Amino acid sequence: MPRAKLSALPAVALATAALLLAACSSTPEDKTAGWSPNRIYSEAKDELGSGNFDKAIGLFEKLEGRAAGTPLAQQAQLEKAYAQFKAGEPAQATATLDRFMKLHPASPAIDYALYLKGVVNFNDDLGLLGWLAKQDLSERDQKAAKESFESFKELVARFPDSRYAPDSRARMTYIVNSLAQYEVHVARYYYSRGAYVAAINRAQVAIADFRDVPALEEATYILFKSYDALGMDALRDDARRILDKTYPQSEYLTRGFKANQDPWWKLW
Repeated sequence: MPRAKLSALPAVALATAALLLAACSSTPEDKTAGWSPNRIYSEAKDELGSGNFDKAIGLFEKLEGRAAGTPLAQQAQLEKAYAQFKAGEPAQATATLDRFMKLHPASPAIDYALYLKGVVNFNDDLGLLGWLAKQDLSERDQKAAKESFESFKELVARFPDSRYAPDSRARMTYIVNSLAQYEVHVARYYYSRGAYVAAINRAQVAIADFRDVPALEEATYILFKSYDALGMDALRDDARRILDKTYPQSEYLTRGFKANQDPWWKLW
């Protein structure tokens, strides 16, 4: 038996070598091996423009290595982040932008990097089902919205004259409105289910944390209705006075909650 095993070893070795050779022969050829950095960049841009985001990402990564230490390599990083964003990879895009800002803190493109990071996390693409349900960002996870706000806030603070500052300010306003509306959305949910104390608590959070946003009108109305439902007449009357004084033309008092209303937030 030992001899049988030893005699089989050469066959096993030959088979292993054959597999290794086959693997080597199947290694894809690098078509960019003889390309100049400028050509790689041009090809990557073409792929990006054609919507071939995965191919564009691969080419930008090659360019980062080939043109290391040059402005073109920095541009490749930013372009790769944008391609990752368009490919539906927000986490990868954010990581690429964070790496860019860490490696190149004095780059003249820092404002763009901050702007793109904000846009990556902003994500107002609600999709078909969101549209059918009249869903907006206030009804979704708020973590990304807060991260987006911080990026835009840093951009506006550091680069107030940046070409990206005006749009960043508009998006910050949108996000603040969305965060306030989120609290009101939760308060409305509790009210609709008879959880009036919980509704009051969430409406008060919106009123305490935000100023001059559209959602506060409904928050005050929810307070009024919830206090009324609980038989807390004095607090109900206080909420009604605030509603009358602050929103004298409020439709909530005549029509109640607005069913099937168009989203107030649709700016883009």
